[in-house]
Amino acid sequence: MTGGLLNRLKSVFGGGEPPSLPEGMRIYAIGDVHGRDDLLARLLDQIEADASSVSAERNILIFLGDYVDRGLQSKAVLERLCGDLIPGFERVFLKGNHEQAMLQFLQDAAFGKTWKYYGGLETLHSYGITELTRTDDPAAFEYARERFAAVLPDTHFRFLTSLALSAEFGGYFFAHAGVRPGVPLDRQIEEDLLWIREGFLDSARTFGKIVVHGHTPSEEVVIRSNRIGVDTGAYMTGVLTALVLEGTSRRFVQTREVDVSLAATG
Repeated sequence: MTGGLLNRLKSVFGGGEPPSLPEGMRIYAIGDVHGRDDLLARLLDQIEADASSVSAERNILIFLGDYVDRGLQSKAVLERLCGDLIPGFERVFLKGNHEQAMLQFLQDAAFGKTWKYYGGLETLHSYGITELTRTDDPAAFEYARERFAAVLPDTHFRFLTSLALSAEFGGYFFAHAGVRPGVPLDRQIEEDLLWIREGFLDSARTFGKIVVHGHTPSEEVVIRSNRIGVDTGAYMTGVLTALVLEGTSRRFVQTREVDVSLAATG
């Protein structure tokens, strides 16, 4: 982790009793992947190496949702997440608003006109469905929906329909988008957990636990007294981030896009 991030963590959480995890537990909370399987593969390698350097009784991967859309490798991302990942790690997969949208299109072809323009087109292309590239004809959406339902592997569908809305460990609450201030954590509704921005991002209220979330991209990790945002906009910045929590400590593991031209001449 960079010195700047470390100093910001100290300044934000330095006063009072810091949140913590149970002894022997280490969590890696991974931000929005958005179809960047290349970055995900590298980050998982880094996490495995990080975990092997200092052992823990429990290593837990928490994925904060938005695995699909925008990037061009959504199918590959889901295939990877349906596999074994890192041996010995527990896994928690949260639902993002883009997974909700993908499932909605499978139920309602008309929703494709909305989904297409915020990343669904790239997801469909990753499954070999290109009919919607140049048209918004309702018949084309229905045909694409039928084809998508036919080619989507059962393992991918079961994965999408089994995603959790939130998770809690120690002093942390994990959700894709965030929480509604003033509402107890155990009474949060799906709409807010998947979609909230206004009212949450600018809130200074205590939520009961530190909320770890994605959904709202930023070039750097966002650290506040009540929340940590780890969506570093992988599909556009080439940076995918994991927040590492252990005891009262917090640090980050990041992977960055390889510049092929520099690699070739370096």
